Amino acid sequence: MKALINNWRFVIILSLTLGLAPFVPEPHIWGKIKWIAGGAKGMAALDWFDFVYHAIPWVLLIRLSILKLTGKLPKELASQPKAKGLV
Repeated sequence: MKALINNWRFVIILSLTLGLAPFVPEPHIWGKIKWIAGGAKGMAALDWFDFVYHAIPWVLLIRLSILKLTGKLPKELASQPKAKGLV
């Protein structure tokens, strides 16, 4: 699990898919952020859960970026492992 949340490819793909879905008319997370910035009036528990669900990939991406910039990301996790064939 730790290797998965420290994998750049996985976190970026997760951010661009789950973090932005649905894409039309605007990314869902962006709509939730605007709703919260506007006072979060009328937000139910399900809306808050939905916000957290779509925000987790972005939190992982920010976390991974900070670890990389501060040099605290272990070297074996910082480099991407080579894909091995299924044998």
